[in-house]
Amino acid sequence: MHDAKQHIINKLQKDILQWQGFTPPKAGMLKGIGLGPIEAAFPNGVFPTGNIHEMICPTPEQAAATSGLMGGITAFLMKNGGACLWISNGRKLFPPALMTFGVVPDKVIFIDVARERDVLWAMEEALKCEGIAAVIAEVREISFAQSRRLQLAIESSKVTGFLLRTDPSKLGTTTCVARWQITSLPSRLIDELPGVGHPRWQVNLLRVRNGNPGSWKLEWADSGFLPVEEHELIIELDERRAG
Repeated sequence: MHDAKQHIINKLQKDILQWQGFTPPKAGMLKGIGLGPIEAAFPNGVFPTGNIHEMICPTPEQAAATSGLMGGITAFLMKNGGACLWISNGRKLFPPALMTFGVVPDKVIFIDVARERDVLWAMEEALKCEGIAAVIAEVREISFAQSRRLQLAIESSKVTGFLLRTDPSKLGTTTCVARWQITSLPSRLIDELPGVGHPRWQVNLLRVRNGNPGSWKLEWADSGFLPVEEHELIIELDERRAG
């Protein structure tokens, strides 16, 4: 009897996840976008595309770190074609920097508007376009009703959206699938050479719908994301072999 009840519960949970857009990958298909252990925090262990993600970046330093991580994520989302739209009313991003993460700047369409309320309007309209890989918008605040409009806009297009939130004092309940907070970490110099090492981030998932929040350290190396601990072990083994 217990096994029968558990089977029914598991079936209902699976059905609910699919109704909410969390579809498990088909057999033989590559799942995820290369975020490693972070993806296990999401339902079915898959980064939820076709949803809105909320990125908390209240300081210029956090905004820069978030933009770097966003570069790596959008590079994966754009692999199957489609442009990325970046919408704001006070853009500070340096487009050529996206090349570090494999994004060709001319594949990113920047939309600069005069008023913040126009940012959300432009994002809603962009999310309705099926040929777009991702839409990123910089906003200070957003209401639950406004986030619901964005979610409704992607139900047909399945475009992935990102809200870069710059005012943590105005955080409230939204329909976003996850709430992220990214900070930069000191990089490790390679072979004691002068300069700057690979970009590193502290990635905190503060909230995950139907998932498991957590904290991870990531590094961008060899054109992809790697857990810091794993990459340090690889470097250590390489140094031992060389020695």
